Amino acid sequence: MTDVAINLGLAVVFTVVGGVIGVLLVLGASVAVPRIIERMTPNLDEGKEIARGNVAVAQYFGRIAGAAIIGVSIVVGAAVLGGILAALH
Repeated sequence: MTDVAINLGLAVVFTVVGGVIGVLLVLGASVAVPRIIERMTPNLDEGKEIARGNVAVAQYFGRIAGAAIIGVSIVVGAAVLGGILAALH
């Protein structure tokens, strides 16, 4: 096999493995981040406040959780891209 075919095969393997690990990390972050936020605010029950219609708590909770998940996604994307570039170089 030529070096090009080997490099392309490695790039595909790195992409698939990195993508699967990335999906698992993002799912883990989407489960862990709300729990962390709830532990950081022990005197505030976010679920009750959101159910009562407290928009400020809902927006804060959603923005913090969303920002953390987007941050994990960016890091995973950079790692997958690094693996692809390493395989193709």
